[in-house]
Amino acid sequence: MTTSTSTEARSAVRTAAHKRTRTARSAVGLGLRMRRNWQLYAMLALPLIWLAVFAYWPMYGVIIAFKDYNVVSGIWGSPWVGTKHFHRFVESYQFWRLIKNTVYLHVYELVATFPLPIILALCLNTIRKKWFSRSAQLITYAPHFISTVVVVGLVVVLTNPNTGVANKFLGLFGFGPVDIMGDSGMFRHIYVWSGAWQTMGFAAIIYLAALTSVPPELHEAAIVDGASRVRRMWHIDLPAIVPVAVILLILNIGSILSVGFEKVLLMQNNLNLDTAEVIDTYVYKIGLASAVPQFSYATAIGLFRSVIGLVLLVLANTFARRFAKSSLW
Repeated sequence: MTTSTSTEARSAVRTAAHKRTRTARSAVGLGLRMRRNWQLYAMLALPLIWLAVFAYWPMYGVIIAFKDYNVVSGIWGSPWVGTKHFHRFVESYQFWRLIKNTVYLHVYELVATFPLPIILALCLNTIRKKWFSRSAQLITYAPHFISTVVVVGLVVVLTNPNTGVANKFLGLFGFGPVDIMGDSGMFRHIYVWSGAWQTMGFAAIIYLAALTSVPPELHEAAIVDGASRVRRMWHIDLPAIVPVAVILLILNIGSILSVGFEKVLLMQNNLNLDTAEVIDTYVYKIGLASAVPQFSYATAIGLFRSVIGLVLLVLANTFARRFAKSSLW
């Protein structure tokens, strides 16, 4: 009884001390805190300046989505047209084709490649021989540092109808030369799986970092209880990386109308445009690459895409918070 009373007393004293500390901190003004910790605020200033200049200030240009913008009159001198350009995009014959191509490509990429870094991280984490684990990590990380232009160049060379390795291999089975890059049905597969090869290893780093927080005692206890390696991966390692996976999944869902612009543009040709034309490349072509650039129309399409992405991000975060008990905010 005496021990319980003394424990409660110590707990009450600690609680009171914490309250006094919080009260004292709140009483200190912001100016005094900034003077005392000016080094930290100086370090924070550079990222805030970058964010303001490159992320928020350009939002000023979004106004032209509601105007008939021309360079001579400038942003404020151009006439207001309201939501004319949004209606034009929604009612255009390109609308559903662009939406379908973009969503299909992103969902295909998400379903096919999202589990791969998780599986790779779990496998690397269970390898006992460190030299083999490090070698495997180096081999899988390396493609991430290859430029997108080089990756597409490799794909083009490998799938060349006359000299490509892929067609040489098909020739062994009696199949004639196939223009793989010109096949609209093959575009999505080439895009997704070449991307998986390039990004899988580097994406696994996040999950490997999360696995370092798993206490070794859990694995030791599971081994004593007779759990196999697969059982330990499923019941110990996988739950440890679920919160990280949920956050990355939310971010991926929020960018469902945005795909790899550079890679898609480089892989496009006149034969595969039926499936290769996505919102990002269409905006680039009508806004910058056309003979008569349509700045307002392109901005309206980009703003439409961003708003849809924001809505999907909020919805995905809400569902994740409710069902997975993990979210961005």
